[in-house]
Amino acid sequence: MNNILAPYAVCEANTRGRVVKEAPPAGRTEFQRDRDRIIHSKAFRRLEYKTQVFVNHEGDLFRTRLTHSLEVAQIGRSIARNLHLNEDLVEAITLAHDLGHTPFGHAGQDTLNACMKEYGGFEHNLQSLRVVDILEERYATFDGLNLCFETREGILKRASKKNAQKLGEVGKRFILNQRPSLEAQLANFADEIAYNNHDIDDGLRSGLISLEQLEQVSIFSRHLVLVKKKYPNLGERRLIHETVRCMINTLATDLTEQSIQNIEQAQLDSLQAVQQSPPLIGFSDPVKKEQQELKKFLYDNLYLHYRVMRMSNKASHIIKMLFDAFGSNVRLLPVKYQHKFKQEGHQAIADYIAGMTDRYAIKEYRRLFDITQD
Repeated sequence: MNNILAPYAVCEANTRGRVVKEAPPAGRTEFQRDRDRIIHSKAFRRLEYKTQVFVNHEGDLFRTRLTHSLEVAQIGRSIARNLHLNEDLVEAITLAHDLGHTPFGHAGQDTLNACMKEYGGFEHNLQSLRVVDILEERYATFDGLNLCFETREGILKRASKKNAQKLGEVGKRFILNQRPSLEAQLANFADEIAYNNHDIDDGLRSGLISLEQLEQVSIFSRHLVLVKKKYPNLGERRLIHETVRCMINTLATDLTEQSIQNIEQAQLDSLQAVQQSPPLIGFSDPVKKEQQELKKFLYDNLYLHYRVMRMSNKASHIIKMLFDAFGSNVRLLPVKYQHKFKQEGHQAIADYIAGMTDRYAIKEYRRLFDITQD
């Protein structure tokens, strides 16, 4: 595989390895091993019942954190291949990037962060790293999944300098203002392409946004016109899917072409050169502007829609009530987390809540506050 990779890509020869040394894998690469460990983790399975935009029980066809992660991985791999980057590393990062996300999406994360303000705060990227470094319990000789440095670096999308100082080598780039691998940079953009486009699809399916509204958004409008011209008699559902598919193709193509230009201008010759360069994976200016317009539309019309806000309000209430209850009486926690609380304080509560699925959080809330529940 290494002979088809660009000289600035991550490969078996230049990986910084694992914290705990292991024998090389047989029949697969180091980053395929990372991917496999992520897929077999408990945290990955939980993503099936964690909110993307719509809470799991609101409909069978809406995206969850799991299906979102799979879509991000598919987009990331395709672009990585065209850029001669390490597809396996991109896949591992994208599949793991949301492992630390709370139940109920961003409403859950924001509420847990507010609850944890006095205890260091909460950020799902840091929690995802904590999951793969510490919280998974599958192996005899180490905690977590013992992933390669480059996979862990890619999962850690952001970190304050204060938090970075606690993370050792993997946090050093935030202190030194260095860039992660191109694979990590690509994973971030694959995430953006995926969630913008599948949120359009889910928003239209839910009826919270309409085609008429989206016709005012330039990137959607111009693709819709092209699809209607090519397929004048297409039914609405197919029209939507074809338009979204074309948008994803345009974004992936633009990201590839612009990134190639950026890389050529930077005259990269090694992975070390990537660290010292400005960010090199990115859209062209016209497409970046269109993406920003689309993001604003989705924020104003979907994420702040009163029906989404009502569910977000319920979710925030559940998270806060659980946190306050456990914080005021640690004996309400499962025994394992009672022991953890003695060692780590409120971080143990954050770990417990962040690991919950939507439906488990609702069950815990009922167990604690509904007199008819056991």
